[in-house]
Amino acid sequence: MSMEENILNDIAILDLSDNIGETQDLFNNLTYTHLPVEKDGIYIGCISENDIRCFDTEKSLEDYQYSLEGFYVRETAYWLDILEAFAQNDTNLLPVLDEENKYCGYLEINDIISLFNETPFLNESGNILVVAKGFKDYSFSEVSQIVESNNGHILGAFISKIENDIAEITIKTSPMGMNSIIQAFRRYGYNIISEHQEDTFQRNIKDRSKYLDKYLNI
Repeated sequence: MSMEENILNDIAILDLSDNIGETQDLFNNLTYTHLPVEKDGIYIGCISENDIRCFDTEKSLEDYQYSLEGFYVRETAYWLDILEAFAQNDTNLLPVLDEENKYCGYLEINDIISLFNETPFLNESGNILVVAKGFKDYSFSEVSQIVESNNGHILGAFISKIENDIAEITIKTSPMGMNSIIQAFRRYGYNIISEHQEDTFQRNIKDRSKYLDKYLNI
């Protein structure tokens, strides 16, 4: 997935000499959390809308240079690295620089998310399964083996949560053999976090629980 076609240039980069009041007005007309700033033609960081609201309108960005945030991506960055940069910096605008640190334009979070929507993980039909196991006890090779040995195919997988040394793994599989895959994960010591109509184990437990409740209420 090429990033070049997603680089936007409709907003000029700010200069360190720009007035705070004018920059606040610019933020008023935009929906971005940050705007890029340069000095002598070289990108030096982004100014946050939250920060600039607290600054003296008569001063310039140079007076508050300490508040600039230096995040960016290169033109050659991969889309997954770009998504990570958006998340780590809590921003919806990401400056793109060339190898000489000159500003090429910016990326918008919605455009990058739309690229993610085009991946088989989201746009192919399938089943989403969330399993959990000790962080040191699971392996992706084991996860793949469990799915594929039960006639399934993995369309995507990632670690969606780590808490108390327990890793939650979100897996998208081809839409077949879900019950056998679920039971195989249980045999390998994984907990099934997501709920599935195909899960005969859970269905049997619920049926027995209903029978027990009915028996106790007689």
